[in-house]
Amino acid sequence: MRTMNELKSFNAQGMRALKRTFGAALTTVAFATQAYAGLPIETWTAPSGAKVVFMRAEALPMVDVRVDFPAGQRNDPKNKAGLASTVADLLGRGAQGLDENQIADGFADTGAKFSASAADDFGGVQLRTLTTEPEFSRSVSLMRQVLQKPVFSEAVFLRERARTLSALRESLTKPDTLAERAFSSALYPMHPYGVQVTESSLNAITLSDIQAFYKSRYLGNKAVVSVVGNLTRAQAEQLVNDLTAGLPKGELNDAPLGQGSPKALQAQMKGQFINIEHPAAQSHVMVGLPSIQRGQLDYFDLLVANHVLGGGGFVSRLMNEIREKRGLAYSAYSYFVPYGDAGPWQAGVQTKKEQTAQALQVMRKTIEEFIAKGPTESELTAAKQNLMGGFPLRIDSNSKLIANLSMMAWYGLPLDYLDQWTAQVDKVTVQSARQAFARAVDPAKLVTVVVGAKVEQPQPATTP
Repeated sequence: MRTMNELKSFNAQGMRALKRTFGAALTTVAFATQAYAGLPIETWTAPSGAKVVFMRAEALPMVDVRVDFPAGQRNDPKNKAGLASTVADLLGRGAQGLDENQIADGFADTGAKFSASAADDFGGVQLRTLTTEPEFSRSVSLMRQVLQKPVFSEAVFLRERARTLSALRESLTKPDTLAERAFSSALYPMHPYGVQVTESSLNAITLSDIQAFYKSRYLGNKAVVSVVGNLTRAQAEQLVNDLTAGLPKGELNDAPLGQGSPKALQAQMKGQFINIEHPAAQSHVMVGLPSIQRGQLDYFDLLVANHVLGGGGFVSRLMNEIREKRGLAYSAYSYFVPYGDAGPWQAGVQTKKEQTAQALQVMRKTIEEFIAKGPTESELTAAKQNLMGGFPLRIDSNSKLIANLSMMAWYGLPLDYLDQWTAQVDKVTVQSARQAFARAVDPAKLVTVVVGAKVEQPQPATTP
């Protein structure tokens, strides 16, 4: 639940290269109409041992490739939170025979975009490049060099750590950062998802830690590679082999994803109220608990139910009660975030200090009433229609497609997951939505965080 660090190389020179190749086609949207015909997703295991998912997309002369590893923030060593993100941030800042400026210029010259990041469950690299030559070969060769032969310079490491420390100090003055950190720490007191990066943890990281993390975590036989673009199957196989064959290989003793179930993590919790005073003009309020794993059978029931409560924007209950009826905030929201272990359900609002107590009380009452009664038939129908009607927007570009494919591959979802998405939404009933939400969100376990005004802990709402 921490912010990803991302390295990007894409400038005006690269944009000119794109325009020279296919001009106005830059604005073309791919695959908006293919969702219902079945997405042509293929999968195989590369000679390196990497798991591969591939989808051919011929609308544009481009390809997106993403290589993920068991190198996420959950894998940070004890007392060295921030190591996974530091390693990801340094990838692309030095490689054998190349400094960071040469790498950035190399990607820019071909119109390519390279990035590296570390999320909670995994970390990795991604490339978007043209499939025309010589741009394709040059950008893939440069990515291979960056990924397989990184150079972690101590001077660059110390410089980037100083920048990160400065950004951390600044962020800790902001109420939203304080709220997010207090919230995740309270939700996950005994789990890596709740560990926070601190000045102490960053200062504890050494160059040797960085090198060891890369060698033990960026393993070719543990990689998951996702490819979407204008390549043949044979070209995709060659691309994956080029990127993974030269990576280290090894085994890990990690606990498998999924052991931190919602039931297990909630069993460690009690209802908690955290109030942090802050001089900002507005209060930030968050309510939630660990509640959903990726691949959970009732995911679609929870998705539809939450759309009614707080995920549907202006038509949601939270927005109606807090904004439309009372004018207490510009917006109010709720959402589920599935992780390998139990990700959070979270609701939130930002409101004027003098209105904090009222907004919090309305928010808690609306949530508790929804847990008890669930959605109405008309609310459910509207939510399902909205979600199904908006589904094409979830896969209307290669970047969205590769995000979906990499998620499916990493968490072991079926290849027809996207093809079945709207049908699964349509199956949800009032009863299944209500029961799933009541199982996932226990009002007695909810964590409430308020940063801003000093307020009293809200009393449970009484629902008939």
